[in-house]
Amino acid sequence: MSNWSDEFEGSVTVCNCDGIITYMNQTSRNLFSKYGGAKLIGTSLIECHPEPSRSKLIEMLKEPSTNIYTIEKKGVKKIIHQSPLYEKGVFSGVIEISMEVPLDLPHFVRE
Repeated sequence: MSNWSDEFEGSVTVCNCDGIITYMNQTSRNLFSKYGGAKLIGTSLIECHPEPSRSKLIEMLKEPSTNIYTIEKKGVKKIIHQSPLYEKGVFSGVIEISMEVPLDLPHFVRE
């Protein structure tokens, strides 16, 4: 059965309440291929992160919250959206969606 994120061009990574990676779409597996790609599924997402990201993830797993920011690395800018994941109203982990955005991303104010 196909998942909406299977062919999504952004990176989608999911961990459970214990911080264990449960899903990576193909883009995520490619992005983290030098660290094992699909072999990361079943391992600790917490251990994959240095400080202060590690503490932020632990905090998000204890008290579900959303964390959104941008990064730039090697001339590529990305927006990172980390959000609580719920199944039938019960907190089940964190989903991270990462997408490339133009360095000069337009911003519009609409009313």
